[in-house]
Amino acid sequence: MAMHQSTHRGSGFHLPSSRRNGAVSVPGAADSVEAGALTARAFVFASARVLMGFVFLWAFLDKTFGFGYATASGKGWIDGGSPTEGFLGHVAVGPMESTFHSWAGAAWADWLFMLGLLGVGLALTAGVALRPAAVAGTVMMALMWAAEWPPAKHLSDGSASMSTNPFADYHVLYAVLLIALAAVSAGDALGLGRLWASLPIVRDHAWLR
Repeated sequence: MAMHQSTHRGSGFHLPSSRRNGAVSVPGAADSVEAGALTARAFVFASARVLMGFVFLWAFLDKTFGFGYATASGKGWIDGGSPTEGFLGHVAVGPMESTFHSWAGAAWADWLFMLGLLGVGLALTAGVALRPAAVAGTVMMALMWAAEWPPAKHLSDGSASMSTNPFADYHVLYAVLLIALAAVSAGDALGLGRLWASLPIVRDHAWLR
């Protein structure tokens, strides 16, 4: 009689049931969901990487050929124009104002700026050398941030700076994104990151990754 009662009341241990709460236990389902999430995250970062690469490449191309956007037609680098003179020569605020004026139009500044745009743009687009690209891009963004000097409410002549945020402008966001892309190896998806990482020189020098 005791055994009969035990059978009906249960011992507290139950096997998973497909009827309970309408859930179905499928072996490997959790692994599949996790793999899908990782894949989605990889493609999101890869998409952000390619878009950021286009930002740098477009700036290089427009300043080189003068497409008529930020650089007027006929004022491109190949036409004899200076990629840095217009921007640095009109800096009107910040502790480095005079320094930027002295750099404006200098050949070394033009070459470093344009090679930086091209190098960072190509690296991001291809998904290779993201760590060096992040360092170079962050330095460029920091200098451009200093040139615009968002913390200032007024320019040197006393007029309003029209700064929309005293710190977190797009230069800061770009720099953070560059660092994040390098940290998560965003070149492995939709890019040549894995092939680049397999090169002997990259395996021996992780900072090139």
